[in-house]
Amino acid sequence: MFYFLTKAAVSGVTAAIVSEIAKRSPAFGALVASLPLVSIMAVIWLWRDTADPSRIASHMEATFWYVLPSLPMFLLIPALLRSGAGFWVSLIAGCIVTFVLYLVTASVLARFGVNL
Repeated sequence: MFYFLTKAAVSGVTAAIVSEIAKRSPAFGALVASLPLVSIMAVIWLWRDTADPSRIASHMEATFWYVLPSLPMFLLIPALLRSGAGFWVSLIAGCIVTFVLYLVTASVLARFGVNL
């Protein structure tokens, strides 16, 4: 249980640091947020838990494919906010579009033999 709480604390502190940086400088905060910090932490935790190179490789490859359909969200939400849509409406719309794009991506990749 202590190990799980340590992982949660380190991960949470990382997210808090990114949000504090973004308050001071949106551009630098975006740069730090764009770093694959969560993926790196997840891989480190996964390696420590399993030491399984095959599992790590599969995780990293799936992460690559799931990043692609998430990218439009980072353009949709600002466009909606700038057009006068509320924050929560914009965020929910971005999440829904991303979820739909995840499904489309998984379906298209499955046709090419890539199973996520």
